[in-house]
Amino acid sequence: MNTIELQQTLPEVFAGRDGINSDVWHRQVNFQRGKSYLIEATSGTGKSSLCSYIYGYRNDYQGIICFDGNNIRNFSVEQWVDLRKTSLSMLFQELRLFPELTAWENVQLKNTLTKYAKRKQIEEWFSRLGIDDKMQQKIGKMSFGQQQRVAFIRALCQPFDFIFLDEPVSHLDDGNARAMANILQEEMRNREAGIVVTSIGKHFDLPYDNVLSL
Repeated sequence: MNTIELQQTLPEVFAGRDGINSDVWHRQVNFQRGKSYLIEATSGTGKSSLCSYIYGYRNDYQGIICFDGNNIRNFSVEQWVDLRKTSLSMLFQELRLFPELTAWENVQLKNTLTKYAKRKQIEEWFSRLGIDDKMQQKIGKMSFGQQQRVAFIRALCQPFDFIFLDEPVSHLDDGNARAMANILQEEMRNREAGIVVTSIGKHFDLPYDNVLSL
C-alpha cells in the first residue's frame, strides 16, 4: 500500500456542527508511504475515531477513505485480515493489551501470527525501551507507560507500509520517548513505511513531513 486518501471525510457525529476548522475533516488529505505525519488535536476532535476508521473498526463517517484508490467500505473481511497482517499496523491509545498475560506473551501473540520478528530483535527492543526486566511480568501489574512500550513493540512485530500511533508517548518520560522515536525512525527507513502520529500535546520529536491540525 502506497497511499491512504481521505476525501471529505467527517465523523457522522460532527455532521451537524457549523464551522469545523480542521486540516483533516472535510478535506482532501493524502498520507504517502515513506513520509511521516503529525496530527495535532484537542480532546474530542476525533483523532481516535480517525484511527478506527482507517483500521476498519468503525464506519460511522461521511465521505470516502481509500487505500491506493480503493474505497475501504468495499473491502471484504478477508481483505481486512490481510491488510492488518501485512500492510497496516496500529497502536491504539487504549493499547488493547491482555492484562492477564505477561508482556512477552502479549507480544508473542502478534508475532506468532505474523512470524515477522526474531526473538533476538524483540529482546533488543525491550532492552532499548528499558523494560527488559518486565518481559515476564503480567501487563495488569505494569504502569501505563510500561504498557505503552509493550504495545509499541507488539505493533512492530509485523510487516507494514503504514503505522498509526495514537498518543504513543502520553505517559513516557523524555528519555523513553526518544528511545521509542529512534526505533520508529529506524523501522521507517528499513521498511520504507509511512508514520502517522496523533497527539493532544506531547509527541515524538521527529522530522515530520507534514503537521496537520485536527
